[in-house]
Amino acid sequence: MKLSTLTLVVSVAAGSAMAGPIAPADVVFTEYGAVEASLSGQPGDAANGAKIMTTKSTGNCIACHEVSALSEAPFHGNVGPSLDGVADRWSEAELRGILSNAKKTYEGTVMPAYYKVDGFTRPGNAYTGKAAEGALDPLLSAQQIEDVVAFLSTLKDE
Repeated sequence: MKLSTLTLVVSVAAGSAMAGPIAPADVVFTEYGAVEASLSGQPGDAANGAKIMTTKSTGNCIACHEVSALSEAPFHGNVGPSLDGVADRWSEAELRGILSNAKKTYEGTVMPAYYKVDGFTRPGNAYTGKAAEGALDPLLSAQQIEDVVAFLSTLKDE
């Protein structure tokens, strides 16, 4: 009996350790757009999150948001709200939801959905003939979302 119980525990633990990131189509949003579960199942890296927020080829969050903690990065935008003190205003789950698909929280926002792969309007063929075909990748990976959430969680009012 003890051996079978141990085998079951090891099997369950191994199964959860082997589970990969939550696919964009499988993300579960609460009524107000929060995402309770980690997308990657791994803790976020705040330093990498800061890098993602200031890198044009990834998140480039500072193009729209001002972040005093990232003052060394040039060209902070003012299209979106300042992110100073954001960890005092929203929980990690709410931040994860806003990053994954801000329209679930703020209908009509111009903020990109960083972890969405379907439901896009592709008008490019009518204008350039170069609309993307087939499946799209999310703008940020599950781990990158967790990294940005980890960084944003450090931004508290003093």
